[in-house]
Amino acid sequence: MSIFGRISFKDQAFKLREDAILDAATRILASKGFDLMTMDDVAAEVGISKPSLYKHFKSKDELVGAAMIRLIDGALEFWDGLAKELGPVERLSALLEWALRVRLGGGLPFLPSTSPTVREMLTRNLGYVTKVLRLNNQLKATVQAGKKQGGLRADLPDDVILFSYYARTCDPAVEYLRLYADMQDDAIVAHMLSVCFEGLARPAAQ
Repeated sequence: MSIFGRISFKDQAFKLREDAILDAATRILASKGFDLMTMDDVAAEVGISKPSLYKHFKSKDELVGAAMIRLIDGALEFWDGLAKELGPVERLSALLEWALRVRLGGGLPFLPSTSPTVREMLTRNLGYVTKVLRLNNQLKATVQAGKKQGGLRADLPDDVILFSYYARTCDPAVEYLRLYADMQDDAIVAHMLSVCFEGLARPAAQ
Protein backbone atom coordinates (compact mmCIF):
# COMPACT_ATOMS: atom_id res chain seq x y z
CA MET A 1 0.00 0.00 0.00
CA SER A 2 1.31 3.46 -0.90
CA ILE A 3 1.69 6.22 1.65
CA PHE A 4 -1.30 7.98 0.08
CA GLY A 5 -3.45 4.95 0.90
CA ARG A 6 -2.85 5.47 4.60
CA ILE A 7 -3.54 9.19 5.00
CA SER A 8 -6.59 11.38 4.50
CA PHE A 9 -7.28 13.34 1.33
CA LYS A 10 -6.64 16.56 3.24
CA ASP A 11 -3.24 15.30 4.38
CA GLN A 12 -2.46 14.10 0.86
CA ALA A 13 -3.21 17.56 -0.52
CA PHE A 14 -1.06 19.16 2.19
CA LYS A 15 1.86 16.83 1.38
CA LEU A 16 1.56 17.42 -2.37
CA ARG A 17 1.51 21.18 -1.84
CA GLU A 18 4.55 20.95 0.43
CA ASP A 19 6.42 19.00 -2.25
CA ALA A 20 5.47 21.65 -4.81
CA ILE A 21 6.77 24.37 -2.46
CA LEU A 22 10.09 22.55 -2.02
CA ASP A 23 10.37 22.05 -5.78
CA ALA A 24 9.77 25.76 -6.35
CA ALA A 25 12.21 26.79 -3.64
CA THR A 26 14.87 24.52 -5.13
CA ARG A 27 14.41 26.03 -8.60
CA ILE A 28 14.58 29.59 -7.26
CA LEU A 29 17.61 28.84 -5.07
CA ALA A 30 19.40 27.29 -8.03
CA SER A 31 18.71 30.31 -10.24
CA LYS A 32 18.71 33.31 -7.87
CA GLY A 33 20.50 32.13 -4.75
CA PHE A 34 19.46 32.40 -1.12
CA ASP A 35 19.97 36.13 -0.62
CA LEU A 36 17.77 37.15 -3.57
CA MET A 37 15.07 34.53 -3.04
CA THR A 38 11.95 35.74 -1.22
CA MET A 39 8.94 33.94 0.17
CA ASP A 40 6.87 35.99 -2.29
CA ASP A 41 8.89 34.42 -5.13
CA VAL A 42 8.12 30.94 -3.85
CA ALA A 43 4.42 31.61 -3.31
CA ALA A 44 4.11 33.04 -6.83
CA GLU A 45 6.00 30.10 -8.34
CA VAL A 46 3.66 27.61 -6.66
CA GLY A 47 0.55 29.70 -7.30
CA ILE A 48 -0.52 30.01 -3.67
CA SER A 49 -0.94 32.89 -1.26
CA LYS A 50 1.84 33.89 1.10
CA PRO A 51 -0.27 33.00 4.17
CA SER A 52 -0.75 29.51 2.69
CA LEU A 53 3.00 29.20 2.24
CA TYR A 54 3.57 30.11 5.89
CA LYS A 55 1.27 27.25 6.95
CA HIS A 56 4.00 24.93 5.66
CA PHE A 57 7.17 26.87 6.45
CA LYS A 58 7.40 29.66 8.99
CA SER A 59 10.47 31.34 7.48
CA LYS A 60 12.82 31.33 4.53
CA ASP A 61 15.47 29.67 6.70
CA GLU A 62 13.11 26.82 7.55
CA LEU A 63 12.12 26.39 3.90
CA VAL A 64 15.69 26.32 2.62
CA GLY A 65 16.68 23.95 5.40
CA ALA A 66 13.90 21.59 4.34
CA ALA A 67 15.01 21.79 0.71
CA MET A 68 18.59 20.93 1.65
CA ILE A 69 17.45 18.08 3.91
CA ARG A 70 15.45 16.66 1.02
CA LEU A 71 18.58 16.77 -1.15
CA ILE A 72 20.63 14.91 1.46
CA ASP A 73 17.80 12.41 1.97
CA GLY A 74 17.87 11.73 -1.77
CA ALA A 75 21.63 11.22 -1.69
CA LEU A 76 21.39 8.84 1.26
CA GLU A 77 18.59 6.88 -0.39
CA PHE A 78 20.59 6.59 -3.62
CA TRP A 79 23.75 5.58 -1.72
CA ASP A 80 21.92 2.93 0.32
CA GLY A 81 20.44 1.51 -2.89
CA LEU A 82 23.76 0.99 -4.66
CA ALA A 83 24.73 -2.60 -5.39
CA LYS A 84 26.87 -3.99 -2.58
CA GLU A 85 29.39 -5.48 -5.00
CA LEU A 86 30.44 -2.07 -6.31
CA GLY A 87 33.95 -1.02 -5.30
CA PRO A 88 34.71 2.25 -3.45
CA VAL A 89 35.56 4.29 -6.56
CA GLU A 90 32.54 2.90 -8.42
CA ARG A 91 30.28 3.89 -5.54
CA LEU A 92 31.74 7.40 -5.35
CA SER A 93 31.44 7.79 -9.12
CA ALA A 94 27.81 6.64 -9.10
CA LEU A 95 26.84 9.10 -6.37
CA LEU A 96 28.62 11.98 -8.10
CA GLU A 97 26.82 11.15 -11.34
CA TRP A 98 23.52 11.22 -9.43
CA ALA A 99 24.39 14.58 -7.85
CA LEU A 100 25.42 16.11 -11.18
CA ARG A 101 22.20 14.98 -12.84
CA VAL A 102 20.16 16.40 -9.96
CA ARG A 103 21.95 19.70 -10.40
CA LEU A 104 21.55 19.74 -14.18
CA GLY A 105 17.86 19.12 -13.58
CA GLY A 106 17.62 22.31 -11.53
CA GLY A 107 18.59 20.91 -8.16
CA LEU A 108 21.13 22.08 -5.62
CA PRO A 109 24.78 21.20 -5.01
CA PHE A 110 25.82 19.25 -1.91
CA LEU A 111 27.80 22.12 -0.40
CA PRO A 112 26.25 25.64 -0.42
CA SER A 113 29.72 26.99 0.33
CA THR A 114 29.36 30.02 -1.93
CA SER A 115 26.86 31.58 0.50
CA PRO A 116 28.11 32.26 4.05
CA THR A 117 24.55 33.14 5.04
CA VAL A 118 23.26 29.73 3.95
CA ARG A 119 26.21 27.94 5.53
CA GLU A 120 25.67 29.64 8.88
CA MET A 121 21.94 29.05 8.75
CA LEU A 122 22.35 25.34 7.98
CA THR A 123 24.83 24.80 10.80
CA ARG A 124 21.99 25.76 13.17
CA ASN A 125 19.64 23.21 11.58
CA LEU A 126 20.06 20.04 13.65
CA GLY A 127 18.16 17.87 11.19
CA TYR A 128 20.37 18.95 8.31
CA VAL A 129 23.61 18.64 10.28
CA THR A 130 22.71 15.13 11.48
CA LYS A 131 22.02 13.89 7.94
CA VAL A 132 25.09 15.58 6.48
CA LEU A 133 27.29 13.98 9.11
CA ARG A 134 25.81 10.58 8.30
CA LEU A 135 26.51 11.03 4.58
CA ASN A 136 29.96 12.46 5.22
CA ASN A 137 30.92 9.56 7.50
CA GLN A 138 29.83 7.01 4.91
CA LEU A 139 31.72 8.76 2.13
CA LYS A 140 34.84 9.20 4.26
CA ALA A 141 34.88 5.48 5.04
CA THR A 142 34.54 4.79 1.32
CA VAL A 143 37.44 7.14 0.55
CA GLN A 144 39.58 5.30 3.09
CA ALA A 145 38.63 1.95 1.56
CA GLY A 146 39.45 3.30 -1.91
CA LYS A 147 42.89 4.40 -0.76
CA LYS A 148 43.61 0.99 0.79
CA GLN A 149 42.56 -0.79 -2.41
CA GLY A 150 44.69 1.49 -4.58
CA GLY A 151 41.84 3.16 -6.44
CA LEU A 152 42.47 6.56 -4.83
CA ARG A 153 45.73 8.36 -4.12
CA ALA A 154 47.15 7.26 -0.78
CA ASP A 155 49.35 10.37 -0.48
CA LEU A 156 46.36 12.72 -0.25
CA PRO A 157 44.62 13.33 3.11
CA ASP A 158 41.11 11.92 3.30
CA ASP A 159 39.55 15.38 3.63
CA VAL A 160 41.36 16.67 0.54
CA ILE A 161 39.83 13.89 -1.53
CA LEU A 162 36.42 14.21 0.12
CA PHE A 163 36.04 17.97 -0.18
CA SER A 164 37.42 17.96 -3.72
CA TYR A 165 34.72 15.39 -4.46
CA TYR A 166 32.02 17.57 -2.90
CA ALA A 167 33.32 20.58 -4.86
CA ARG A 168 32.54 18.84 -8.15
CA THR A 169 28.84 19.20 -7.32
CA CYS A 170 29.33 22.99 -7.06
CA ASP A 171 31.70 23.44 -10.01
CA PRO A 172 30.50 26.29 -12.29
CA ALA A 173 32.00 24.37 -15.23
CA VAL A 174 28.70 22.48 -15.35
CA GLU A 175 26.77 25.63 -16.30
CA TYR A 176 29.53 26.92 -18.58
CA LEU A 177 29.60 23.67 -20.55
CA ARG A 178 25.84 23.73 -21.00
CA LEU A 179 25.63 27.43 -21.90
CA TYR A 180 28.80 28.10 -23.88
CA ALA A 181 29.99 24.72 -25.15
CA ASP A 182 26.46 23.69 -26.18
CA MET A 183 27.11 20.31 -24.58
CA GLN A 184 24.41 17.79 -23.76
CA ASP A 185 23.90 16.66 -20.17
CA ASP A 186 25.22 13.13 -20.72
CA ALA A 187 28.47 14.50 -22.13
CA ILE A 188 28.80 17.04 -19.30
CA VAL A 189 28.38 14.32 -16.69
CA ALA A 190 30.85 11.99 -18.43
CA HIS A 191 33.51 14.71 -18.69
CA MET A 192 33.05 15.90 -15.10
CA LEU A 193 33.41 12.33 -13.83
CA SER A 194 36.54 11.90 -15.93
CA VAL A 195 38.09 15.10 -14.59
CA CYS A 196 37.24 14.11 -11.01
CA PHE A 197 38.61 10.58 -11.11
CA GLU A 198 41.21 10.73 -13.89
CA GLY A 199 42.44 14.34 -13.76
CA LEU A 200 43.53 16.69 -16.54
CA ALA A 201 47.12 15.57 -17.13
CA ARG A 202 47.97 13.11 -19.86
CA PRO A 203 48.61 9.66 -18.32
CA ALA A 204 52.30 8.85 -18.02
CA ALA A 205 53.64 6.44 -20.62
CA GLN A 206 53.83 2.88 -19.35
